[in-house]
Parts: sequence; structure tokens; C-alpha cells
Amino acid sequence: MSFLKLIFTNPFRSKSRALLAIIGIGIGIATIVALGAVTDGMIASADDTLHAGGSDFTISGKADNESTQMMSFGTSKFDESYVDKIKNVSGISQAIPIYMGIISTSKSPFFTLIGMDPVNKNVAEITITSGRMYKNGSNEVIMGKVSAETEEKSVGDTITLKGKEFKIVGIFESGNSFQDGGSFASLDVVQDLMDDTENISSIYVKVASGQDAKVVKERVDNLYGDNLTTISSLTDLEMVKDLIDMLNGASWAISLLAIVIGAVGIINTMLTSVFERTRELGVLKAVGWSNNRILLMIVGESIVITVVAGIIGSIVGVVGIELLAATGAVDMLTPVYTISTFAKAFGVAIGVGIIGGLYPAYKATRLPATEALRYE
Repeated sequence: MSFLKLIFTNPFRSKSRALLAIIGIGIGIATIVALGAVTDGMIASADDTLHAGGSDFTISGKADNESTQMMSFGTSKFDESYVDKIKNVSGISQAIPIYMGIISTSKSPFFTLIGMDPVNKNVAEITITSGRMYKNGSNEVIMGKVSAETEEKSVGDTITLKGKEFKIVGIFESGNSFQDGGSFASLDVVQDLMDDTENISSIYVKVASGQDAKVVKERVDNLYGDNLTTISSLTDLEMVKDLIDMLNGASWAISLLAIVIGAVGIINTMLTSVFERTRELGVLKAVGWSNNRILLMIVGESIVITVVAGIIGSIVGVVGIELLAATGAVDMLTPVYTISTFAKAFGVAIGVGIIGGLYPAYKATRLPATEALRYE
């Protein structure tokens, strides 16, 4: 039997032992993949919202300002009078006020309601797929494709939001999970519904042609930095950043736990395998196999088991998070699968294989050939 064939077949001589090792490691890998997909999805969704309509940056209230209250994404609402002030800042071509609130409906605990003047339709990059745009100041809404499916609504139906009835006049798509999972209505109507007629949650800013967005952003900071926060990337959103850091920390903690538990399991599996194959290893030494070759074979067998666990764990992780998405448990978030997530998962799997295989491999190399041949 060839060297490579031994590496790929030996780990599965005891199928039950190999299966237990694969399950133990696979659970850790599945969790790493699932958390990675959720974290990357959160980053993508936050980025989509921050740069709606291709805006260069977003303005929100300062989270530590006592006169403001917390809104979505860890930002704070602020006085609508700032819209005109921002419009007058040199280098800004558009300053579009937005009121974004999260409310609950009978079928969705986190329903995104966005207030925006219909004339600014293009800033949200929404495409009306059926029906029409709502009219300014009316009790009309357009619903995202996702929310319409969740709420089982279509054009012509009505929906009750915070005790008030709205007519659904259109269905839209935008590619932004937060927007598609909620609805748009007139800015003043949403402000009135939220009992917050003088405030907004953010301003989408577009700089004039030929202007440097970074310079314009600094200009706004210098003028209104005491009361407003300019947000150009996820790192500016401290609450979201902290949450993502927490998820990343949990992912690394699980990775470490998977390494420790997986390594213990693999060491036990491979030590048992070496013990059962004492005579076989003695024969291999007697026919000229070097210690390095035997060490490489045992470590290779260990890696085969953990790579199989990595493949199965990755599949389980993807299927699990997709099932959660299908049930609506992560309505507000679209999982994103990146190469780095799977590279991390397989890096952990291979690391476990190497760490878990080294000690049993060392024990195998220390077996005297004569003693091993006499072993029964």
C-alpha cells in the first residue's frame, strides 16, 4: 500500500472513533463559519446603509450628547434645523434628511420604517417593482420586497404601524437588507408617527463635483462636531463596531476552544490508533521506514480527520445560518460568506490536526522495532 493511501485510509479503520472526533471538531468549525457569516453580513449591511444612494458620508447626532436619544445603528437623533446648516457648508451639493425607526408589527419584531421626502427617491436607490411612489404628507407607504413577503402584503393592502393604518401603494427593491426589510413613508408622516416632529436620525450627504469628500467631512466636523457625528465608515459607528468586535472575539474564543477540545480528542484518537498498530509500525520500521516518515504519516492521518471535520462543519454552519434566515430569525441581516471566514475555519482545522497529531506521532517514532514486532 502506498504512503498516501495509508494516510487517507488509516484514520477510518475505527469508524466510530473517527466519527466522534469529526463531530467534536465539526461543531466548533460550524460555529466559526456561522458567526463569521453573521459578522460579515452586519458589516455589509451597515456599509450599505451608511452609503445609501452613493452618499459620500452620513451625519447623525452625537451619541454622548444628553439632549439626544439613541436611534438605529447606535446613532442619535438631532434637530432637523441642521439640514439647512449642512446644505450651506461649502462643498456640499445635497443634504437629505432621513428618519429611521425600528418598530414592531404583528409578524416582525424589528420592522424598519424610514421617513424620506419622495422627491429624494434616488438617494435610497430604490426601484419600484409594482405600484407607485407614495405622496408627500399622505398616509401611504411603499414596502420592501422582503417585508412585503414577511407581512404577506401587496399593493392595495393596508398595514397598521404603531396603531395607525397606512395604505400600501408600492413594492420596491433596493438591495439593502434593512430597507428591503421595512418600508418608506413621507418624512413628516414618520416623524409624527414616532411623536418626534422636530428631529431626524441622519442626513445623507453628497459633495459637489470636484470636491474632496474627506475635506468636506472635516469642514462639517469643525463647524458642528460638538453636536453632530460625521460617519464615513463602520469604524465611526462605535456601537456597531463594538458589537462586531464582540462577535469577532466570540469567534476567536470558539476557535481557541475548538483547538483545545479538538486537539485533546485527536490526541486520544491517534494515541489509541498508534497503540493498536504497534506491530504494524514495527514492521514498517523493520522494512526501512525512517522515524520522520512515520511521524509524517501519523500527523497526516490526524490532518485528514480534521479537514473532513472542517468540510462537514462548514456545510453545517452554512445550512444552519441559512435555515435561521429562512425562518425570519435574522430578517434584518443577510449572511455574507467570505473566503477569509472559510480560510479561518480550515486554518483552525489544520492547526488542530497538526497539534493533535504531533504527540502520538512522536510516541510512534519512539517504538523500538524489535519490541514492536514482538507485540501481540
